[in-house]
Amino acid sequence: MSMPRVMLLGILSFISTLLTVAGAAEPTRPNILFLFSDDLTCQAISAYGDTRKLLETPNMDRLAKEGMLFNRCLVTNSICGPSRATILTGKYSHLNGFYNNTNCQFDGSQQTFPKLLQANGYATAIIGKWHLGSEPTGFDHWHILPGQGIYYNPPMNRMGKQVKHSGYTTDIITDLSIDWLKNRDKSKPFMLMTQHKAPHREWSPALRHLGWDHDRKYPEPETLFDDYAGRSKAVSDHDMGLDRTFTDLDAKFKPAPNMTEEQLKEWNAYYEPRNEAFRKANPTGKDLVRWRYNRYMHDYLACVKAVDENIGRMLQFLDQEGLSENTVIVCSSDQGFYLGEHGWFDKRWIFEESLKTPLMIRWPGVTRPGSVNQQIVSLLDFGETFLDIAGVRIPADMQGHSLVPLCKGETPADWRKSLYYHYYEFPVPHRVRPHYGVITDRYKLVHYYKPDVDDWELLDRQADPLEVKSFYKDPAYAQTVKELHAEVDRLRREVQETGEPPRKAYGNRPFEGEPKPVQK
Repeated sequence: MSMPRVMLLGILSFISTLLTVAGAAEPTRPNILFLFSDDLTCQAISAYGDTRKLLETPNMDRLAKEGMLFNRCLVTNSICGPSRATILTGKYSHLNGFYNNTNCQFDGSQQTFPKLLQANGYATAIIGKWHLGSEPTGFDHWHILPGQGIYYNPPMNRMGKQVKHSGYTTDIITDLSIDWLKNRDKSKPFMLMTQHKAPHREWSPALRHLGWDHDRKYPEPETLFDDYAGRSKAVSDHDMGLDRTFTDLDAKFKPAPNMTEEQLKEWNAYYEPRNEAFRKANPTGKDLVRWRYNRYMHDYLACVKAVDENIGRMLQFLDQEGLSENTVIVCSSDQGFYLGEHGWFDKRWIFEESLKTPLMIRWPGVTRPGSVNQQIVSLLDFGETFLDIAGVRIPADMQGHSLVPLCKGETPADWRKSLYYHYYEFPVPHRVRPHYGVITDRYKLVHYYKPDVDDWELLDRQADPLEVKSFYKDPAYAQTVKELHAEVDRLRREVQETGEPPRKAYGNRPFEGEPKPVQK
């Protein structure tokens, strides 16, 4: 009687072993969490080591310590909507059709990485800022801000239905993201895009962070009073400077919109005494720029502080739910941002502060903790990377490259040594001239070409890391200029942009002296 029982137990044990081996042969595909901010710059993340030591960001720093920090992640068109379209499609603006923020609407019928993940068994969701005009496609769930969104008590669009929320938008987006993770289809791996409005202009802090810096006087960037001497008119004739463009809403002489009476009372209790002191002092010239710079730093960095806190909340949730080990976290922004460098805020330029965007990837068991990558990577690579992580074939018409080899500590022999860049939007909102160029590890060759300029500049980050001088006409750089002209021509052919962009690429405002568009 005992032998059959022993045999039965042996058979069951053998079957169990087979099932275990089979399960090990087909590991669960990784989850993907994309933590994305708007206008978050490397100078504001302590892991990037800005010498001004503007802010401590312990949660983003944790991602860098537990994963890989990319030190040369570049954008292809430094502005919000176009960057988002590039991430979704893995294509440059001229191929995905989204050139600017003023008159473009994303074509949701085109191929995107969320659609491909969804078709291959992933639960997909986007929560927060969308900013592409059309409704999201390729997502099982979406809950988005309309347009730019607002910082307080935001209306949102949930799967086509208008809803209202109470509170601070950065906190709300995290709340909604955690709720979706709790209630998702747990039989599938997930891909969640948590996309913050912050720290986009007008940089409205959470009430809990008013006065967080105790009226600190911030170290000034060396180029705060850049006079653009010897530079193209395209560089000097802008409308994005602390000396000329700062509005009452930026300065907090007007409160953030849509606050409740109770919120407004707490807001005014902080800002009004300081605003009154400003009025009495009545600073002018450089003193006025310095006042604006410090007000801007308080507000912008407070917004980043809230983003970092909420990234911490997301990490804590993953830890508590046992999801951390099988979730790849990608933390980035749609481009960099100026924190007073060249006297500017905003982005747009091919210059380093707006061209370079943060990127940290934590992939347990794949990325070596605390590793730093120096290769030229781009937002153009994100969609391909997500597909590769999921084991989904990357379509041949996508223009970037998967970052998976780099995450594994391997650099392919043919990895890019240069990147093509093209910015279009003009003349509103900041009168930054359209320009294109090539970026290498050391140089940038830039062509400003519309509407009243036709100038080339050569920037040498090694000789001039502040990028305040053009070396284009320096005879010592003649061979470099020749080689970079050939390279930008090669890249334009490679990315399939060799002709004149369509008029719509620049926006819906006429250039000076140009006839207004005919209304149909």
